Amino acid sequence: MRFLLDPEQREFAASLDSMLTAADPPSVVRDWSRGDHDGGRALWGRVAEAGVFALAVPEAYEGLGPRPAELAVAFVELGRHAVPGPLVETVTAATLLAALDDTGPAKRLLPALASGESVATVTTGPYALDADVADVRLAVSGAGERGLVAQFPAPLKGPRSRSGPTPHPSLDPARRLFPLPTGGQRLATGPQVATATERALTTARLTTAAQALGVGLALLDRTVSYVRQRTQFGAPIGSFQAVKHQLADVKIALEFARPLVFGAALTMTREDVAAAKVTACEAAYRAARTALQLHGAIGYTAEYDLSLWLTKARALRTAWGSPDECRATVLSGGRRW
Repeated sequence: MRFLLDPEQREFAASLDSMLTAADPPSVVRDWSRGDHDGGRALWGRVAEAGVFALAVPEAYEGLGPRPAELAVAFVELGRHAVPGPLVETVTAATLLAALDDTGPAKRLLPALASGESVATVTTGPYALDADVADVRLAVSGAGERGLVAQFPAPLKGPRSRSGPTPHPSLDPARRLFPLPTGGQRLATGPQVATATERALTTARLTTAAQALGVGLALLDRTVSYVRQRTQFGAPIGSFQAVKHQLADVKIALEFARPLVFGAALTMTREDVAAAKVTACEAAYRAARTALQLHGAIGYTAEYDLSLWLTKARALRTAWGSPDECRATVLSGGRRW
């Protein structure tokens, strides 16, 4: 089955691509990795103006959604340009708040998330992505009766550096993980939280899959360009049959993942989204390994822009569910938060 974007979706993707290209994302990513958020927050505002976060917010709360297919389109472009920040976490938080039966927190928080005025992060564990920049931090806790706690924001734990709290080491320097302090405002408890977190996890996995697809496409494009320029034995290495085979395998993997991602955006079932995530993330990881091999030693250098996508492909592979967890969901209807 082929899932083709309609003209409006293609125009949306093209406008995002044009805007993000002009923003020079590699420099923004490097600043973000050092804890300098000025360029990243400016880019965040442009992404919000394009309506990306509003796609996860219902119209009742000044959003445009929920529109999972358009979210997937947007996150492919965000991944293609390696845009930093808690992008997935913000739309996940929006889904979580919108799914609660009690609309009080949603009325207070969702309009600002839709407009980009607020940045959110959400976690079910001890660390939260980019909690140092988030205006709203949500934590789902409890093995039995689930509870949702919010901080707006509270001081972060951990040793302080000159630029703020020190992040926990991460595979991707642009994915800055911070431990959250205990306490906060309890927004909801009980079965409604379990239902809401299930919907939020589905959104998180879908947007992570789309982001990984974009990362894989960027890695493939950059590698194809590089092998056309690099010569060996007097010929571009891209003319060698072995190199062509490796790139063809990456292309097939990504093109196989693409319809799964957009198909899952239409059904939004837990199993379809899990299948899309594991397929897209594995395809991106394969693209990263191939890119590194064909670039040679230069691919290992942090100064070379390729590294921004290499590390992201590896980190997204386990974000919001490892490959084994996603496969278990596909096979058995599986594993909840």
